[in-house]
Amino acid sequence: MSRNAHPAGPRHGDVLPDAPHGSQPGDVNALDPAIWPESATRVGGELHLGGAPVSALVLEHGTPALFLDEADVRARARSYTQAFPGIDVYYAGKAFLCTAVARWVDEEGLGLDVCTGGELAVALAAGFPAERIALHGNNKSSAELGRAVEAGVGHVIVDSFDEIHRLIAIAATAGVTQRVLVRVTVGVEAHTHEFIATAHEDQKFGFSLRDGSAARAVAAVIASDVLHFGGLHSHIGSQIFETAGFEVAAHRVISFAATIRDVHGVQVEEINLGGGLGIAYVPGDDPETPKQTLERLSGIVEIECASVGLRLPTLSVEPGRAIIGPSGVTVYEVGTVKDVTLDGGQRRRYVSVDGGMSDNIRTALYDAHYTCVLANRASAAPPALTRVVGKHCESGDVVVRDAWLPGDVRPGDLVAVAATGAYCRSMASNYNHVPRPPVVGVDQGRSQVLVRRETEDDLLRLDTGVAR
Repeated sequence: MSRNAHPAGPRHGDVLPDAPHGSQPGDVNALDPAIWPESATRVGGELHLGGAPVSALVLEHGTPALFLDEADVRARARSYTQAFPGIDVYYAGKAFLCTAVARWVDEEGLGLDVCTGGELAVALAAGFPAERIALHGNNKSSAELGRAVEAGVGHVIVDSFDEIHRLIAIAATAGVTQRVLVRVTVGVEAHTHEFIATAHEDQKFGFSLRDGSAARAVAAVIASDVLHFGGLHSHIGSQIFETAGFEVAAHRVISFAATIRDVHGVQVEEINLGGGLGIAYVPGDDPETPKQTLERLSGIVEIECASVGLRLPTLSVEPGRAIIGPSGVTVYEVGTVKDVTLDGGQRRRYVSVDGGMSDNIRTALYDAHYTCVLANRASAAPPALTRVVGKHCESGDVVVRDAWLPGDVRPGDLVAVAATGAYCRSMASNYNHVPRPPVVGVDQGRSQVLVRRETEDDLLRLDTGVAR
């Protein structure tokens, strides 16, 4: 199994790798089905998404643009709900959320995990059933907690003693009993980048099992008349390809659940093992299928519960990237092609596109690797080692660090980057005052704007010095 979880070093913009990521492909026009959405095909050499040619999509929606394959999103959502009966699946909205996506996952039977008041507002605006919403976050404000309680969210994952105190006051004022899960840090570090490994001790999330804070948090919840202790939550990281970390986490969480039963006489109703399941970004990435993953997790929980005589709780998970990530493709227009001679006489081709780190910060932030292709045509030209870069005034503004593109790529061509559905538009910014791109749903040859493109008027509207 692949262990590549895209580790990053401290510097990004000025360090070139010793060797390119991945060998030269046999066919530079090929679309790896493990990486691209199911509808991605070439017709007459041109890339089609959701049954529509990219040239037509770009003519209507411009570039850069993120295209989401609706059927692919729905199929991946169903693959989780159908993979293993009895497991509750919450879509992690932080990966990407808009009202249309919220409705898609609702219609496919998933719950929804939100992390902020803004994500909650989108969910409620979409008409998502509040009882199937879970609220996360390490610093939920009183206003966010109040809105969640008022809306009737299914449960709040509490993350600090301050939050427990705030939630008790809010629930008491509202005259309701709020169901909560207690987030615990279990001391398991997944094989991933430091910034997205979330279960080691030195970090901002949750209550530690080791120092006793988790036990005190559970006791505080159980002692409250307005909070209902529903269970435990654990999250060990992101872009994980193996279940070994989950095995250790489940062992520690279930051991803690047995202690809660013995000390308080309270049965843990639910154990949420979080998300973080990986996807394929480049050839060689080999994530498990949802069925394989959920069967393993369920088996782990059954074995651990049996070992301590614990009644089997509900198992829940929170895939986000694994549902939306492979369904998204970002299309850019090439503006500049430049060859640079490196030390030793090597040459590197820089292909500059009309987006960059404002619509995909992951390469600069995590040293993430992506796959891209020439989209508007096929080419018989020999592959050239290429770095696809953005238009921002930063040396670290890299979209695809090592890409094999045809040697005849020229200004005006379209380049499509695969697996951009997760954490690209949701982490987008207006750096250099570049408006954020649209998100466009594609399905059966039709397209629909889900989130419109920002304009310069949108940017200026917030500037109070602009004459009106």
